[in-house]
Amino acid sequence: MRSSTHSEQVPAVSPSSDGPEARSLHEQWLAMNQSPEKRAAMAWFNEAKYGMFIHWGLYSQAAGSWKGVRIDDSPYPGPRVAEWLMSTFRIPRAEYAELARTFNPDTSFASAIARLAKDAGMTYVVITTKHHDGFALFDSASSDFDVVDATPYGADAIRELYDACLAEGLAFGAYYSHGNDWRDGTDGNYAEIKKANDALGVETRWQGKNLWDPSPNAYEEYLETKAYPQVAELLHLLPELRLIWFDGEGFITEEQSFLFYKLIYDINPDVIVNRRVGHNFGDYLDAGDNKIPSAFETLLKPWETCGTTNNSWGYKAYDNDWKSTQEILYYFIDIVSKGGNYLLNVGPDGNGHVPEPCSQRLREVGQWLKINGEAVYGTTRWKTPHEGADETPLGGTGHRAAKGFSRTFTPDDFWFTCKGNIVYAISLVPAEDSVRIRSLGKEAGTILDVRLLGSDRKVEWDQTATALELDLHGAATGENGFAVAVVLELAE
Repeated sequence: MRSSTHSEQVPAVSPSSDGPEARSLHEQWLAMNQSPEKRAAMAWFNEAKYGMFIHWGLYSQAAGSWKGVRIDDSPYPGPRVAEWLMSTFRIPRAEYAELARTFNPDTSFASAIARLAKDAGMTYVVITTKHHDGFALFDSASSDFDVVDATPYGADAIRELYDACLAEGLAFGAYYSHGNDWRDGTDGNYAEIKKANDALGVETRWQGKNLWDPSPNAYEEYLETKAYPQVAELLHLLPELRLIWFDGEGFITEEQSFLFYKLIYDINPDVIVNRRVGHNFGDYLDAGDNKIPSAFETLLKPWETCGTTNNSWGYKAYDNDWKSTQEILYYFIDIVSKGGNYLLNVGPDGNGHVPEPCSQRLREVGQWLKINGEAVYGTTRWKTPHEGADETPLGGTGHRAAKGFSRTFTPDDFWFTCKGNIVYAISLVPAEDSVRIRSLGKEAGTILDVRLLGSDRKVEWDQTATALELDLHGAATGENGFAVAVVLELAE
């Protein structure tokens, strides 16, 4: 806990009283959401495209097992992902807190992870500053259950990673579980919600709340004494923070969601907020964990998909089902072609080390981006996201774990992005001598030039009524595909 606390700097949080009572919370939110600061911040987000998600905490030491039992074999219901260890094993709060006594990661973790994110071609990093277990990876004035006060590591891990990321030119975001806190968040408002639902004859799902050993305080007390203050602490600790990524919003009330958003805006209006703050108060959407929307879906805000590199978010020592480099590239390019961002997760072990198979794949994606990044960063969705075989759905973390990935890519598959009057066509297989792109026939507009990214070789091309035909004989393209930039004549 800091000797000079941030609690004195936390403003009283309440809905605005400068207008008539009829001014709804959403009207107040919209005024903030449409501010020049938010617009500028969202312009950055829309260009960033690719970020690293990091799930790391006390649970990382357990590596997906508790007392010799794998989380997959827990007798209790719940997610089989490593960061849900406390819930899925129903571990009492005091017993779980003992993990803090041995949390002592390598001091090089921050620089190593920041360098990996940079090498991977990522532009921003988001880390779990506090996950559902209630443990803070930063020095908190509002709770002693943090990395400085409760562990032998004794240093502010979040500030260390923040500094390392900024040194690498990476933007920084903070994940914060506001709705779930199994340490101090009592039953997560479950009893109150259940009482109201029972009166309506509606079933209440437990939503990952602590019903096995809830803290004795009231939920509102948790918000007032821990959650709101800790969010304010993060904003003061990290002055160049780009975003706060909330989670666990299931039983948060509309006013509580609004107060989180307003608190952030009042301290730093440049910080954007994801939709999981609750009640449609976010600045941007997420498609869901490991979910990619169909090309036919219409999303009314900028959006992001967060995904895993294996089948867990936190470190799970025995989960070696790593997505291949090509599979990661497919999800990434599919998301970007639909106008979204990809926030790809790594789960470091208790020492702060990212498993080498994961690191290797990320670096290979980074090598692809060094050549083809122009087709990704700063682009927008074109009128046609994809041509070729039907979409391969990604319906959630469990979907990929159960179904695997068996898609075969062909020379007929192309994904498209655009930037001004340039359309990028992206393939995930090496180029054949003759390449045909159907979506870039004469109906697409008059083509002025075609470039193969990463090459000085002049591309011979012909635009017919039905396709753009390229002669790439002898062109060197990577095993994970290539991209071409197609310059269209500007419409008058």
